[in-house]
Amino acid sequence: MSLMSNRNNVSSGSEWEAKIGYSRAVRIGQLVSVSGTTASGPDGPVGGDDLGEQTREALRRIEAALTEAGASTTDVIRTRMYLTDMSRWEEAGIAHGEVFGEIRPATTILEVSALIAPGLLIEIEADAVIRD
Repeated sequence: MSLMSNRNNVSSGSEWEAKIGYSRAVRIGQLVSVSGTTASGPDGPVGGDDLGEQTREALRRIEAALTEAGASTTDVIRTRMYLTDMSRWEEAGIAHGEVFGEIRPATTILEVSALIAPGLLIEIEADAVIRD
């Protein structure tokens, strides 16, 4: 079986996926990788300047992508959080812990100078391995 025949691309419906050439998530076999996910909305970030709410929204979107790929948050083995202000890491960490407190994936928190749109405070990636 070729690698491509075992591949499932998950789309969020964003116009940018085709323009940039990416998928919201990709599943190959038991592995699912979810692209960097933000709380972007048509009128600005969901949650406004509340980093905890932006984190929760990004995690809801990640959970939806995982579900569509046949996985769940309990399958997540790694997350990466990119913050625009590291001094606020605890707000993001608390929201992350609401979802992953019992799962405890490997996690990295990094500070970046900016994200793709003004007002976005966090972007999160996730990798999952679906257990048999």
